[in-house]
Amino acid sequence: MEFHHKPVLLTECLAALSIRPNATYLDCTLGGGGHSSEILKRLDGGRLLGIDRDADAIAAASARLANLNPRATFTAIRGNFHDARSLLAERGIDALDGVLVDLGVSSHQLDERTRGFSYHDDAPLDMRMDASQPLTAREIVNAWSEDEITRILRDYGEENWARQIARVICDRRPIETTSQLVSVIDAAIPKKFRAKDGSHPARRTFQALRIAVNDELDPLAPALRDLVAMLRPGGRIAVIAFHSLEDRIVKNCFRELANPCVCPKGLPVCVCGRRPSLKLLTRKAIVASEEELEGNPRARSASLRVGEKLEGGVVFEV
Repeated sequence: MEFHHKPVLLTECLAALSIRPNATYLDCTLGGGGHSSEILKRLDGGRLLGIDRDADAIAAASARLANLNPRATFTAIRGNFHDARSLLAERGIDALDGVLVDLGVSSHQLDERTRGFSYHDDAPLDMRMDASQPLTAREIVNAWSEDEITRILRDYGEENWARQIARVICDRRPIETTSQLVSVIDAAIPKKFRAKDGSHPARRTFQALRIAVNDELDPLAPALRDLVAMLRPGGRIAVIAFHSLEDRIVKNCFRELANPCVCPKGLPVCVCGRRPSLKLLTRKAIVASEEELEGNPRARSASLRVGEKLEGGVVFEV
């Protein structure tokens, strides 16, 4: 199984993690192993663990990385990084020196037509990152109510035409393929109101369905808090987001970890006793250079945020 994925913001991620040869690192979204291979090359006596819910990714990365560096240990774990704490605890690991999270869909998943992620190909409506899970985009489109579909298109796709698209979906069911869904969206959005930047009218709907199918947003902040809690002091977490919804969650979560105080604003000193657990290393998100964009257009929407675990910091729910 070939699993192509060109790593985004690779140089920036490696610099952000400040890799030490004998330390322990976690790649939460292993994919084809692009980021992981470069981390692994820099280890000498260290350990790298990679998590992915996609069986194809686990197989491809395992084959690619198993013997890449005999001076380091690599372990591939099938699962969801939202459950990283329990997945690592099963393997006797409770502390990390660095964490990388590359959110969103991989290049392989987009390019593999049968997965149904792309609106450019005709394929079954699937969109599952984990093919063993029951919920598919087909079920949402054909079984959920107009109100439910409207909600996910609005909340997860920020689609201005959410109600109109949901109504046409319900009128034209059953919808079995990606091309049928694209036709529905084309019928629902008047041409004169479409995006002036040339973006595909189906982009937001496909994003929303993918997020709903894979439950990408709601568990994200708790997962980030768990990952920061597992970092040793001085350890770093680097997160790449690909759309504003993800990036907003990452930004707000990092800010809360860097300033967890819940005291009323009028108090002259903090009395709640909550100490910061994270130092923000990126006040503004890092984005891809023009040079990288020339070779990898999919990096255009990527934004990287980085934090460093503080000594004595405790991760609180805020």
